[in-house]
Amino acid sequence: VQLQASGGGSVQAGGSLRLSCAAYGSRNSIDDMNWYRQAPGKQRELVATVSSDGSTKYADSVKGRFTISTNDSKSRLYLQMDSLRPEDTAIYYCHVQDRWFKVYWGQGTQVTVSS
Repeated sequence: VQLQASGGGSVQAGGSLRLSCAAYGSRNSIDDMNWYRQAPGKQRELVATVSSDGSTKYADSVKGRFTISTNDSKSRLYLQMDSLRPEDTAIYYCHVQDRWFKVYWGQGTQVTVSS
């Protein structure tokens, strides 16, 4: 599976961005699809997950502001980010795990939120 993220950019606090991740290759074995982020000087953290049954989970820091979604074919993964804050500034990565627990990463897309 190959992943390509896009949609990052610069926005003022309170604004919105929508990240997209295109998934290519064999997608039938994909289980969880995730967005991670890594801010400068910090560890990479899990932001949101959509599981194969459609259930979603969010980090407490983004709950109520971010929405993760995917299409039926799992060829696209999205992250709608609203009410953005300066602390959301990071490189965002899409990530998938298949049923054999193999993981795949996208190349990352920069999100910068100014106050």
